[in-house]
Amino acid sequence: MKKLLLPFLVFLLISFNTMDTQLTPEERTKAAGELTKTENHLLKTVKGLSEAQLNFKSSPDSWSVADCVEHLTISENSFDQMVKGSLEVPSDSTKKSDVNMTDDQILAMISSREKKVKTPESFEPSGKFGTYEETLKAFKSKREEHIIYIETTEDDLRNHYAKFPFATLDAYQVFLFMSGHTERHVKQMEEVMADPNFPKK
Repeated sequence: MKKLLLPFLVFLLISFNTMDTQLTPEERTKAAGELTKTENHLLKTVKGLSEAQLNFKSSPDSWSVADCVEHLTISENSFDQMVKGSLEVPSDSTKKSDVNMTDDQILAMISSREKKVKTPESFEPSGKFGTYEETLKAFKSKREEHIIYIETTEDDLRNHYAKFPFATLDAYQVFLFMSGHTERHVKQMEEVMADPNFPKK
């Protein structure tokens, strides 16, 4: 009997650790709402800006509003690849302890402009999407894709993980980070627009 019991217990343990779980309605609403809110904030901020306003820099080494938009578009695509990469690895609930930040802590931390960080070269604006209009269109397209995904996916986002320099997040939290990251750079745009030398039109 003991010989039969041990393999059965091992099977149950493996099944428990790899069992897929779907997002709750509350989780879907939270992430989709955050992604929509920060996209709307971005679009409202850049609406009607002239070419001079979009490209104004408060100093030679600072970013313009257009630069911020491109950075966000690069990041949106990079986060997308990060989530897809995490899903290529089997789900594992035993790694939950590696995630040491709550959803709300992630949103608050990344959206804050108090601590500045150096952007990796691959995330710096370089005109890779073409014009500003094409760049913004690419952002909107990928953001819409992400909102639809988070509202409909059956993927087990809570038991797949992505490593950031500051912490390990589960795949669901990557979408919250994505939203908070957008808010962070919209605030940066607002700082640029508050410069006394910002063009009037």
